[in-house]
Amino acid sequence: MGNRLSKIATRTGDNGTTGLGDGSRTDKDNVRVHAMGDVDELNSNIGLLLCEAMPDALREELISIQHDLFDLGGELCIPGYQMITETHVARLDDLLAKYNADLPALTEFILPAGSRAAAVAHICRTVCRRAERAIVTLGKAETIHDMPRQYVNRLSDLMFVLSRVLNRFAGGSDVLWQHERKRG
Repeated sequence: MGNRLSKIATRTGDNGTTGLGDGSRTDKDNVRVHAMGDVDELNSNIGLLLCEAMPDALREELISIQHDLFDLGGELCIPGYQMITETHVARLDDLLAKYNADLPALTEFILPAGSRAAAVAHICRTVCRRAERAIVTLGKAETIHDMPRQYVNRLSDLMFVLSRVLNRFAGGSDVLWQHERKRG
């Protein structure tokens, strides 16, 4: 891949369109662009999460996920192109098994709270779910590969598990929803 960012401000989007990786142009409110934007926002939020204290191995795994998400954005911006494979999804399955193994079983819903790192992981989870919805919508409008949808589905589950891991890393635990709690 050559030097693709020779000029950032091109003014070609001033008319409400943007260029895709195959050279075509589409409206900035196109479902494909929404999916690309949600994946980009997710990647940015994972970057924010990486500013927090966490185990070194987890940090490296999240950096790898950021690279995957950049590839996923590339796949979404080039209609018909595939970069995310079953291997990527299997790696997330392995991480889910690894990090979930030492967590206690949940008996209640948990709130998106606790340590700052855990709260940011929950933000990543919710943005990931939005990216998943956008990819599903794109798949209804155009033919896309299955792996992007499966990848973000697994990743949102992983971000939930990691929020629990990060609360424990910070010395805390899950913040349980108290359905009987008096409100008002």
